[in-house]
Amino acid sequence: MLKHRGFPGRLPGTDFQFTLRRANPRGVTPIVRRERYADRRPADRRADAAFLQALWDHFADTPFERGNLDAGRLSWLFGREVVAAEDPFDPASYDALLRIDAAAARAAFPELDLDR
Repeated sequence: MLKHRGFPGRLPGTDFQFTLRRANPRGVTPIVRRERYADRRPADRRADAAFLQALWDHFADTPFERGNLDAGRLSWLFGREVVAAEDPFDPASYDALLRIDAAAARAAFPELDLDR
């Protein structure tokens, strides 16, 4: 499992996790598309925005390996702002390639600085 050095481990001041410390010995947690409803808590929306900004700051629009990025946090963005960068895509692999769909990210999170 690739560890993304310099990537924030969590949202500061909260328990919203962004990365894993070690691989899961019982198997890889698959990435699945989770539905974001309009009534989500503001803290959850802030965590999504901070995670997407961290992804952009670290990778921009280039494909990146899933590695130690948290599957739960990726799942809130998967299929919309974060998409598969390879075909076929294995959602249960630490080696899976992903990329940010910049247009979708700007539309969903207009407050973020995604222009670098």
